Amino acid sequence: MSITLFLVIITSAISIMAFSNPRWIEQLIFYPYEVWRKNEWHRLVSCSFIHADWTHLIFNMLALYSFGVLVEDVFDSLFWGFGHTLYIVMYFGAVAIADAYNLFTKRDDYRYRSLGASGGVAAVIFASILFAPWSKIYLMFIPIGIPAFVFGPIYLLYSAYMAQRGGDNIGHTAHFTGAVFGFVFPLVLKPMLLVGFIKSIISGL
Repeated sequence: MSITLFLVIITSAISIMAFSNPRWIEQLIFYPYEVWRKNEWHRLVSCSFIHADWTHLIFNMLALYSFGVLVEDVFDSLFWGFGHTLYIVMYFGAVAIADAYNLFTKRDDYRYRSLGASGGVAAVIFASILFAPWSKIYLMFIPIGIPAFVFGPIYLLYSAYMAQRGGDNIGHTAHFTGAVFGFVFPLVLKPMLLVGFIKSIISGL
């Protein structure tokens, strides 16, 4: 079984069970106030296994599976023997890094909580953009695919704008941070990927 499929299955199972078990959500949710006061650092990662509702879960898991299979295969070919491990490190590293900003800015806000795998999913999507910049990304209600390398900057600008605007109860900062982490992480491991990324874009123009 692929790592991506395993992540989808285990995340879906825990999320679905947590829908009817508020205590699970309370124990797993990202809650900076408790992280600092009780040293519950597991919340930086455990929050990725629970979701707000079915729509939140289905959207994240469809995106994770759609892009994760490619990214996992590329990791396996690039980092033979360590690909699966590095893929997991990237995914959960992105989940944790995506929460880092709010970990500090919300440390004294006892009302603030967040949940979901969006940071990790964004990382997987942006790793796929690095590996396959000319692949097409489709958005709801838009029948024309957008080249991945065009979608990337648009997504980052939108996330930054919405994070600044606020008010919609969506973790845009986490989306932005996770996306950047997913693009940069493979480059740190193999910098020459950036050359391939640029050459791929130029050759397709």
